[in-house]
Amino acid sequence: MLVEEFLTPMGLTQGALAEAMGVQRKLVSELCNDRRAVTADTALMLARVFGNSPEFWLNVQRRTDLWEALHTPKRRQRIEQARALQMAG
Repeated sequence: MLVEEFLTPMGLTQGALAEAMGVQRKLVSELCNDRRAVTADTALMLARVFGNSPEFWLNVQRRTDLWEALHTPKRRQRIEQARALQMAG
């Protein structure tokens, strides 16, 4: 998402984004290669750099996390073992 929707269309390099964010290029590389999740701090920095909201970035991360949980067989199997509680009444 970060590369396809922001860096490439804007002609930005990972190095330029890292400089704008005030972070090491490694952090941006890890974000771009899905090796690092967007944290609250990162979301706030990305929002300042791109002029959107931190909620936008956190929602992108949340959707990614949910998709991965449902599409990773081992994780999905574990999730499907959960059962609703029966409330005493």
